[in-house]
Amino acid sequence: MERISAFLAAAWFVCGVPVVAQTPAVPAVPPPAASPAAAPAVTDELALGDEDLRMTVPVTIAGKGSWPFVIDTGAERTVVSHELAAQLALAPGRTVLVTTMAGTAATPTAQVPLLRMAGLAPDLIEAPLYARRHIGAAGMLGLDALRDHAIGIDFDRQVMTLTPSRRRPVRRERTDEIVVVAKSRFGQLIVTDARWRGRRIAVVIDTGAALTIANPAMLQLARSSRALGPITMIAATGEAVVAAGYRLDRLEIGRVGFEGVPVAVADVAPFRRFGLEKRPALLLGMDTLRLFRAVEIDFPNRTIVLKLPRDTVPRRSFAGF
Repeated sequence: MERISAFLAAAWFVCGVPVVAQTPAVPAVPPPAASPAAAPAVTDELALGDEDLRMTVPVTIAGKGSWPFVIDTGAERTVVSHELAAQLALAPGRTVLVTTMAGTAATPTAQVPLLRMAGLAPDLIEAPLYARRHIGAAGMLGLDALRDHAIGIDFDRQVMTLTPSRRRPVRRERTDEIVVVAKSRFGQLIVTDARWRGRRIAVVIDTGAALTIANPAMLQLARSSRALGPITMIAATGEAVVAAGYRLDRLEIGRVGFEGVPVAVADVAPFRRFGLEKRPALLLGMDTLRLFRAVEIDFPNRTIVLKLPRDTVPRRSFAGF
């Protein structure tokens, strides 16, 4: 059996939203000069749907239908619902080991032919199967489908762009955005340019999670934060995962600061998968990402661009950044 990772948390209901800190402006950085060497890549634009706080895009399979799939940058593999696999009479695949929020378990798969979404066109994907009521959509697009692309999510316009990407120099920041260079582990982008109350933490961008999740090492720092009480999350397997809710202040990613960020603190398996069980870390979910006007995730270049809310400017750099 093969070990893979595809995980999902269910919606979490708390009152209030975090606030992006407003601080004195930094000097403007002019955009880099355009390079005439390469022709512009073809960009496909899709209207976004909503499944709780997450985003869905229309997907066809073998030329049939149009089904809403959640975009999940935190999952290594694309997953499909049992219901859709039965409807399309998909051929069964191998049984594989899958890491979810609830742990690692043997999971059946189906062979998904000719999955199509804008610029994505893999010939065959072997997708783990879960009940639709637990994953919240007909399926979820993971890194096996997304890793050679840059994903642009425009929350203001509710559209997503998907562009084939290749390695290039990191672009310079504009005054209304933050550009963060991440490390890659199993295809996931792990941001190390992040701090909470001045202490460096790791952040994984997870568009497949409706809420932001912290590991127990983060709890050691968070005990003095405002407690929100127990929280129950539902894993892709349908199992309940109990977490402790906290609201964090002075959270910094790149050079942008947040106040009042709600997180669920739990010892979930993905942190161990990423080697982050001992280091304070967050899975940054859609509840926090939606604070920005737009987010761009470029997997080949390991860069994340966060477009700041209007009338907000980034913090000045801190020592060590």
